[in-house]
Amino acid sequence: MSGQWIGRVVKKYAGLIGLEVKDFGAHSLRSGFITSAGERDVQLYKIMEVTGQKDPRTVLRYLRRANLFKNHAGDSFL
Repeated sequence: MSGQWIGRVVKKYAGLIGLEVKDFGAHSLRSGFITSAGERDVQLYKIMEVTGQKDPRTVLRYLRRANLFKNHAGDSFL
């Protein structure tokens, strides 16, 4: 399985359910997984084991986005 093949499959099924195909690809799966794991407070090293990331800074970029609105000062407005 190549990244290109996975990307085509993701785009195909995104289109079939009416989503904008250009917004999805193989990277969407990795990004979504890391974001979901971060929202569930999964430990960094466990996320890296699954995704194959070598540099924790890469994963931390996704986790920061996932936690952007956690305990946010504007929670009552969202």
